[in-house]
Amino acid sequence: MTEPHPDAPVRFDTKIVVLLRTDLAPWQALNVTAFLVSGITAAHPEAVGEPYADADGTPYLALLGQPVVVLGGTAEQLTASHAKAVGRGLDQAVYTREMFSTGHDAANRAAVRAVGRDDLDLVGIALHGPKNAVDKTVKGIPLHS
Repeated sequence: MTEPHPDAPVRFDTKIVVLLRTDLAPWQALNVTAFLVSGITAAHPEAVGEPYADADGTPYLALLGQPVVVLGGTAEQLTASHAKAVGRGLDQAVYTREMFSTGHDAANRAAVRAVGRDDLDLVGIALHGPKNAVDKTVKGIPLHS
């Protein structure tokens, strides 16, 4: 099989979306995005492309092989999107407000485990799944700015 031309448009069957609360501080938004995308990557290693190298042969780590769309919404939009994603069976990573006050992964998991699904104080979610299902889940929510 031959590699597609680098300028050829690529159509993906799946989509990765990160939905963040718009009232987060910039450092929080960046931190939450990094954590959430790591969850998608861990669950879908096939989404990772090949390692990079520059013209001098310096090696670099592989990145996700498809774009990540980052949207910004309200608490209500995150809650509604979360519920839709659960209903559609989409893979989902979550970040709650309580996780800002923890210092490690076990404490993060405990913070999420302590709260029922409908009561999570979501500040970010990441979704991965069939493009149409993801699009319907976040319909009407604008790009993060």
